[in-house]
Amino acid sequence: MKALCFYKHGELDVLRYDEVADPVPGNGEALIEVKACALNHLDIWVMRGWPGLELQMPHWGGSDISGVVVGLGEGVEGVATGERVVVDHGLNPVEDEFTLKGEHSMSPRYMILGEHVRGGFARYVKVPAKNLVKIPDEIDFPRACAPLLVTLTAWRMLIRRAKLRAGETVLIVGAGGGVNSASIQIAKLAGAVVYVVASNALKGQKALELGADSVIDRSRADWGKEVQRLTQKRGVDLVVDNVGAATIATSMSVTARGGRIVIVGNTSGPKTQIDLRLIFGKQISLIGSTMGTPRDFRDITRLLWSGRIGTVIDEIIPLAEGRRGFEMMESGKLFGKIVLVP
Repeated sequence: MKALCFYKHGELDVLRYDEVADPVPGNGEALIEVKACALNHLDIWVMRGWPGLELQMPHWGGSDISGVVVGLGEGVEGVATGERVVVDHGLNPVEDEFTLKGEHSMSPRYMILGEHVRGGFARYVKVPAKNLVKIPDEIDFPRACAPLLVTLTAWRMLIRRAKLRAGETVLIVGAGGGVNSASIQIAKLAGAVVYVVASNALKGQKALELGADSVIDRSRADWGKEVQRLTQKRGVDLVVDNVGAATIATSMSVTARGGRIVIVGNTSGPKTQIDLRLIFGKQISLIGSTMGTPRDFRDITRLLWSGRIGTVIDEIIPLAEGRRGFEMMESGKLFGKIVLVP
């Protein structure tokens, strides 16, 4: 089969559209013919690699997968060939204290399809059959796969970890990324007032179309001062900051007393300095979150299938031209997801 893969870590020039061995499903696994697979920033980070990341080479990413069941390993029940499915990308190879209390993504053995094991940037992928969720007939494959990882991430961080409540104010730092576009919709669904920092007017307009109550164009105004003005210097109850080093200081300054900052990423860098006086002086909580649980995955697919959360797709690209999708994601010149189609 063909896969968009790499044989060593590096920049975009390591990507190859190459012939690789077909996967064979093992005990409890299903073989999926991939019909669509969405890109995430995670795929770029895995391609570059980091200390301690050990992968079987060649490796190919792709966590957001939709497709058709074409084969079954031993011991699989409740799944039939021909079914249209999406895949829960969270993998737990062992039961431990975290999985037993339903906190699967806290487990030190938690793995992500496409990060730790080969993913969906290929013709076929093998996955645990228990991770499959059926797709309704009226939803096509790109629309089914595009929002999965980002919606799961946003749902867990806002609803499970930050415990967002109706009537609270939320600031989302950034508008174009998949997690942030999902966060806008989930925060509005929860009954919050949503402020968004956008990098330009076009992204700001699209954020408004998703339900944001107010948008700050950071190319035209100091967004920290604008948040203070819009909230009469009170600040906001909850800040979603996945940018990291470049924004965390301002995010802390605009967090209301007793407020929270939730973090699931660090696109501008992982290391920064913070003013500890703001944490204890304003009694701010810094909350980390990552991915989600099987329960969370089924919660978000129900919301997606019902249309209560929309799917935002920037472009659908053939898998053979997948490097262009990586280039678009690196540039940041997109709104919504890039979907690769074998």
